[in-house]
Amino acid sequence: MATVVSAVSALNVAIPSIARDLQATQTELSWIIDAYALTFAALLLPFGAFGDRIGRRRMLLAGLTVFGAAAGCAMLTTSPEVLVVLRGVLGAGAAMVMPATLSTITATFPSEERVKGVAIWTGLAGASAVLGLLGAGILLEFWGWQAVFGLNIAMAATTIVGTLRVVPESRHDGDVGLDPVGSVLSIGAIGAIVYGLIEAPTEGWASSATMACLGVGLALLVMFVLWEAFTSRPLLDPRLFLRPAFAAGALSVLVQFLAFFGFIFLFLQYLQLVRGYSPLEAAFAMLPLAFGIMPGARIAPRLAAKLGRTRVAGLGLSLLVGGLVLLWRVDLATSYWILGPSLWVTGIGMGLAMTPATAAITDALPLRQQGVASAVNDLARELGGALGIALLGSVLNDTYRNAYATSAFPEQVAAKAQDSLVAALHMGPDVAAFARDAFVDGHQAGLLVAACAVAVTAGIVIVLMSRADRRTRPHNDGLDAPRSDVDTAAPA
Repeated sequence: MATVVSAVSALNVAIPSIARDLQATQTELSWIIDAYALTFAALLLPFGAFGDRIGRRRMLLAGLTVFGAAAGCAMLTTSPEVLVVLRGVLGAGAAMVMPATLSTITATFPSEERVKGVAIWTGLAGASAVLGLLGAGILLEFWGWQAVFGLNIAMAATTIVGTLRVVPESRHDGDVGLDPVGSVLSIGAIGAIVYGLIEAPTEGWASSATMACLGVGLALLVMFVLWEAFTSRPLLDPRLFLRPAFAAGALSVLVQFLAFFGFIFLFLQYLQLVRGYSPLEAAFAMLPLAFGIMPGARIAPRLAAKLGRTRVAGLGLSLLVGGLVLLWRVDLATSYWILGPSLWVTGIGMGLAMTPATAAITDALPLRQQGVASAVNDLARELGGALGIALLGSVLNDTYRNAYATSAFPEQVAAKAQDSLVAALHMGPDVAAFARDAFVDGHQAGLLVAACAVAVTAGIVIVLMSRADRRTRPHNDGLDAPRSDVDTAAPA
């Protein structure tokens, strides 16, 4: 899990180097980062179902092999377009790997140890992203951006050895339907929505191309839900979301990681391109985030036992909003004595909110459906990450580009500067100063969107979890009945 999660964020440290070496635009940088998260999210459900059929350990080893091979090819590329494609292949390998992680914990740990296992897993799910930044930052002090992919190879190789030594083979006992129609619809929906969000600043938010992409994505999403509701062996039974706790946990995880990965994408560019931090300095600057996430995740089960999971989830999301609001107003002169504590508050909020959210998903389903719970948790996290990078990156890019519409620079200069902050920083002191100010405005706009999204989600999650807590017995929505369309739809 640490191998594939760290790969989402580690390349963020290398964005300035990639932009300089490959002459990548802001939009291409968004695609280089998000291609991984996009294919990761889009392929989780179908690959989870396929892993149930052929064996999760076997799928894990195959995915790590694909992951390592794609990373090796990425080290050799000199084209931003090819790098986008290879990051997509890396995401496909990650989607083969990830479904086995949480389901292995929930299926093999005894009930009294399961919460502790989930807490460690959720802590690493957030902290691995920050630790990946640190590892990449250290490598970039001595080598180029290609070294980040070398880190991916080393982690994949180490994980293959560990898998061969300690992970048992397991598969679903029943007949697992692969649901090709549902797979195509889900991939199409996620791909169209993310494509529309990333390209919106270039095409225009109200342009026919953007509206068409978003409209097609939403239509395919509706078709996916309808298909899954009536097919005999769905990838994901929509009736699961009738359970308030399950729905609250999935929504909380999705929006937490939307804010988390979107924030990392923006903030690392701010630290390196605006503040002038080196890759290693930027990675170390992010450490308070990890120092908040890991202890927050570890103490969350104990707090939930005393205060109830609803209060802990609400507290975590509130602290996450508070941290984002504190970071929202950072500018060119903000002291690190403000940045560091703000990052720590954000991390504590993530750690406290993640564990009850994940536990709400896994506890809402019986043991035979823990594969489904794992798949939904993974999907919510990776889909949130893909949407966060796309949405916050687009808000940043749109604000940055629009700043040049009213600038006094010649049209040719403005056009070149608005395509790339890295290019603007080398076009003279006046253009560079304007570019930094425009980027800070976009950074602030993106974090404000993230804070508002988490705040709205916190209210919804508290209402849903409170409703679930008030129930004296589970609502019989038919999900507990021994039906083949539920029992066999268990992507790990």
